Amino acid sequence: MKTLALSTASRSLAEYANELDDEVVLLTKRNRPVAAIVPLRNVDRETLALSTHPGFLALIERSRRQVAAGKTLSLAEMRAALKRRGRTGRSRRRQKARRA
Repeated sequence: MKTLALSTASRSLAEYANELDDEVVLLTKRNRPVAAIVPLRNVDRETLALSTHPGFLALIERSRRQVAAGKTLSLAEMRAALKRRGRTGRSRRRQKARRA
């Protein structure tokens, strides 16, 4: 990761962006990060929007705390729990097919 102090930037940000390969350029003001120029190869708009959405970031943080506290289920445990509740994808498809 490259760091660029805004006070020393001598070219437009577009010029710096054009030089990106796979490296992030961190922009700083008084040695504090204020923004970043990030290459967006293979990134869709939805991914970009989610990566900064406060609700999504809160969900990720909550999930990380749960993992750290050991509050996780294996895939088999999750499937069993969903099956008991009748909430598997197959169950929903079957219910829709029965209604039709």
